[in-house]
Formats: sequence, structure tokens, C-alpha cells
Amino acid sequence: MTISGEAAGIIDVVLEGGPANLPTELRSHRVSPVEHKIKVRHYGGYEHFERDSGGGEAPVVFRWTGRTRIAE
Repeated sequence: MTISGEAAGIIDVVLEGGPANLPTELRSHRVSPVEHKIKVRHYGGYEHFERDSGGGEAPVVFRWTGRTRIAE
């Protein structure tokens, strides 16, 4: 079975920080290794996370940087 280049480059990441009530299942993702920002929809807004500049350990850590509200 051949794995496409896109699927082969997927990495596991964990989200740290942010609201205490952010569900555990939203704190782990699989993303492209070139992603540097992730936003997660949560309670009428988005929680923003940016890649930590730490070492190359797996899973990669993204740290909370802030929240924005969804405009109505």
C-alpha cells in the first residue's frame, strides 16, 4: 500500500495552555509538519495556539496565545 506524501508528513501535536474547560479530546491533533498555528472553535470563539520553538520531540507542542470571538 502506498501512502501519499501528504499523509506521510502528518505529525501528532498537543495543545497546552488556554481555558481550563477546553475538552481533553480537543487538545490533540494531527497536522502537517509545516503548520505553525492552530485555532480551535470553543464556546462562541476560537482558541489560538502557536507552535513551540522547543526541540524536535514528539508530539510537537503548540502553546495557547489568545482567544478571538466569532462575529455575528
